[in-house]
Amino acid sequence: MAATIDSKSNIQLGVVPTHVKFVGGLVPGDGGKLPRCEDGKLVVVAEMEKLVGASPVKIQSVQIPVFPGVDEGDNDELINGLKGLGLVVHLIMMVGGADPMKPEDEDKVAAMLVSGLEIAKKHGIEQVSSTSVEEWMTPGAQTKTGAEFDAAVAQDIKVHARAYREAGAEGSCIKAWHIEFLRGGEFQTFTSLKKIWTVVSGLNKEIGTNFFKVMVDAAHCGDSDLNIPENEAMIREIAEAGALGIFHASAKTTRGCLSTDDGWIGALLTECAKTGKLEFVFVELFHHEDPALEGLRNLDPGHGLDTTDGRTYSEAVIDGLVDVVRRLNNLVTRKILPGA
Repeated sequence: MAATIDSKSNIQLGVVPTHVKFVGGLVPGDGGKLPRCEDGKLVVVAEMEKLVGASPVKIQSVQIPVFPGVDEGDNDELINGLKGLGLVVHLIMMVGGADPMKPEDEDKVAAMLVSGLEIAKKHGIEQVSSTSVEEWMTPGAQTKTGAEFDAAVAQDIKVHARAYREAGAEGSCIKAWHIEFLRGGEFQTFTSLKKIWTVVSGLNKEIGTNFFKVMVDAAHCGDSDLNIPENEAMIREIAEAGALGIFHASAKTTRGCLSTDDGWIGALLTECAKTGKLEFVFVELFHHEDPALEGLRNLDPGHGLDTTDGRTYSEAVIDGLVDVVRRLNNLVTRKILPGA
């Protein structure tokens, strides 16, 4: 199907294909091999080909996770296959099995981040992201406050600046590194825009440039301890400092259909647009039965709700793209965003 809803803004609109599930879709299996369909095509490439063909909205980009240890040939095939669909590829660098806040894990974390940055350099990728400020859903982890929080911030700054320097990111094709916080329970310490800004602002001060950005994920903002006006104030502060990054249009708690969002996407997307610094927006849905996310469903049963309302997940994502492009187009109509 040809694109039938034209985008009126300069915002690059894309998809994070997490709806194909981490298990069986995104996470490598034995030997670092990526999941494939029965016909041998990589699952992510096949899904994005389907979305590009079916969406009435032109999909401009795709944001994919890259895991340490993935088969190099599969990784090349994945990235080149997505580029072959006419998509701009963004990377989400995955870190696991080590805690970025612990000095004793610094070497492991730095190596994983450098690996992701090297993949970006190899493929000429300009935008990378990560949720690499603490370990995901660590059993028994406690919220760090006071001196412990300050030490965690300092260590995060140290390990990310180290990776930036060791990978030779400065002067490379990589233009920005977007760092995301997660909701409480997934993370224990860096669980709001205010907290992640302490790391990103410190990082940019350390390296002397605004290379690091704050990713604004509407879902995580909605599940944080800051209300909408407090998040809007943080967005303005971050943008004024030149560090506003990617926006994820994703529904709080359910992470399903954007109709379950209760207003966070609209409010925060508009605030990001008002700053004049918004460049990238991604629609992100998660599959409510993904085996990899059982821990999240145990944390909050709302994450396990089937919000598809009779659609496939592909159709739900397309509906999300339509919703978001209409919002962006009307932000142009209202002169909040400039026209293309």
